[in-house]
Amino acid sequence: MQTKTKNNHIGRKIGRIRELRGMKQETLAEELGISQQAISNIENSEKVDEAKLEEIAKALGVTKEGIQQFNEESIFNYFNSFHDSSAFNTHCTFNPLDKLMEAHDENKKLYERLLEAEKEKVAYLEKLFDKK
Repeated sequence: MQTKTKNNHIGRKIGRIRELRGMKQETLAEELGISQQAISNIENSEKVDEAKLEEIAKALGVTKEGIQQFNEESIFNYFNSFHDSSAFNTHCTFNPLDKLMEAHDENKKLYERLLEAEKEKVAYLEKLFDKK
């Protein structure tokens, strides 16, 4: 059950997206006209008021639905599908990747930042491992 709660924790999703955008809490707070502490409280809240969520999404450069549906695991699955030739159906009357990119175009940079952050984590861990 905790996994479900974690996946639906809007505040954590907001925090993760903010981090991936390279934005500090203070910057987001300034854009919203609230305090850094208020942002911290929002990021610790499982649910966020719809109107506030809309404002936050706009400040982060994503849609409200993008925040609600944000899932790091699905982002990795999305990018990993590029390496799996079975993911492409040759009988499609449209290019599924074009449709996917149209639907998620405004989140594209967010996904790229996530990948970069993960690469940095791997490099850091490799560096730590080499020291031992």
